Amino acid sequence: MENLFSLSGKVALVTGAAGGLGTHISKTLGCAGAHLVLAGRRIEPLERLAAQLKTQGIEACAVSMDVTDEASIAAGLDKAQDVFGLVDLAVCNAGNAVTKKSLSLSAQEWDQVIDVNLKGCWLVANTVAQRLVRADKPGNVLMISSILGYRVAGGVLPYTVSKAGLEQMTKALALEWARHGIRVNALAPGYIETDLNREFFASEAGQAMIGRIPQRRLGQAADLDGALLLLASDASHYMTGTSVVVDGGHMHSSL
Repeated sequence: MENLFSLSGKVALVTGAAGGLGTHISKTLGCAGAHLVLAGRRIEPLERLAAQLKTQGIEACAVSMDVTDEASIAAGLDKAQDVFGLVDLAVCNAGNAVTKKSLSLSAQEWDQVIDVNLKGCWLVANTVAQRLVRADKPGNVLMISSILGYRVAGGVLPYTVSKAGLEQMTKALALEWARHGIRVNALAPGYIETDLNREFFASEAGQAMIGRIPQRRLGQAADLDGALLLLASDASHYMTGTSVVVDGGHMHSSL
């Protein structure tokens, strides 16, 4: 049982690895034994993270990757393959948001979010899957979704649309790729405290939002670890097309 959640021998790609949640996900996967491919548009913070992880005995390499650019994805995966071999676990974590009322939203801002959060996840997952199929190898794709894929909040229209699309993408790809031994699941966090949102959640409006969470607290990144390792490891080998919600009960709070 102690090896049930082991990732030993896995080569794990994490997109958006330099962000707060991406960094935590990377460390968690690395501590479970995965060789890490840290991907993002800015290489410097990824190289610093890789160096830090190596001091902890975690094997990691940094690759520059724009998830909206197929050539960039291919180049990043080529580098990863040269270092560790074929990526067989892809965590599609890269994402962004624009906070603005829909009537003021521009087409460029819409594209900015949808291209990264939805199209980018598909491009990364599809490129990884194509390589696995050509090599006749099984694999695992994990989409980082959100409870906003199920419910809505004001001022984040493209974000919530992108996460709803990601939930459907997870199911559709799971259906198509099961015959190739490639699993596709999603992890849907609720509100998780990060450096970017800490100031907001300390405000009156933020405290009111926390009050609507049944557990009456923000999630911490570590609260995701159990579900993350379940979906990333062979412990979930008979799970595909599933989304696991980790939100302190927020999805079930009263309207």
